[in-house]
Amino acid sequence: MTVLVVVRPGALTTVQDRGRAGLAHLGVPRSGALDPGAAGLANRLVGNPAGAAVLETTVDGVALRPAAGGGAASGAAVTVAVTGAPAPVRVAGRPVPWAAPVRVPPGAVLEVGAAVSGLRSYVAVRGGVAVPEVLGSRSTDLLSGLGPPPLAAGDRLPVGPAPAGPVAGADAHRLPAPPAELVLPVVLGPRNDWFTAESVAALARSAYRVSPASNRIGLRTEAGPPLVRARAGELPSEGMVLGAVQVPPDGLPVVFLADHPVTGGYPVLGVVPPAHLPA
Repeated sequence: MTVLVVVRPGALTTVQDRGRAGLAHLGVPRSGALDPGAAGLANRLVGNPAGAAVLETTVDGVALRPAAGGGAASGAAVTVAVTGAPAPVRVAGRPVPWAAPVRVPPGAVLEVGAAVSGLRSYVAVRGGVAVPEVLGSRSTDLLSGLGPPPLAAGDRLPVGPAPAGPVAGADAHRLPAPPAELVLPVVLGPRNDWFTAESVAALARSAYRVSPASNRIGLRTEAGPPLVRARAGELPSEGMVLGAVQVPPDGLPVVFLADHPVTGGYPVLGVVPPAHLPA
């Protein structure tokens, strides 16, 4: 068996697939790739099934080296593809294409550099990252702790059996870079009546900055006008969905992402449709 040895884990690199959708009634978050389209493209490029587990990097990439596992004398070459946030990619110190299948010989280091724009890149390896499944998924969940922990230097990630047939790659148009200013649509409800009409109207015309405290659980905002409550009191905990815009006591909205809690007590002003979250 071939493994990927983590040479440099990056700021936050996790294993992700399609996640654990459908288990919220058991208190289990969905997790999964934050940009499922980019993860799926990476898998298509190396000939994997769409739901194969990939690596999701954050900001500054990752470095990996194919090696032998299970006492074998030497590992095999692997085929990888990097998609998502554009980033420089090198194999054994030489530049290789981004968003294309690339062969990495055993012992050579695959280096995915810092994102040129955007935040998260996806690294697919032919055969998939074959860490054990937990509740039907290999995804890391930062909130619940399910799945493998974030990558650390020296970790050895097993690579699954390669699919039958050659690597065919995939047709893909050139993906646009993330916009300098992100505009997210919001469907109001169910608790928009907990805020003044002026605050709700201001939300649609105001700019917020993404806080460095953001993570896979939620996109936190700062440097924008706080939303003002129209009523006092607190809500009993309610079910939360992907894209929910929850407003904590400081009035600065938080957009729930893949590792969000399944319940929450702060009012939800609206929901960002999930199709817009990968942006």
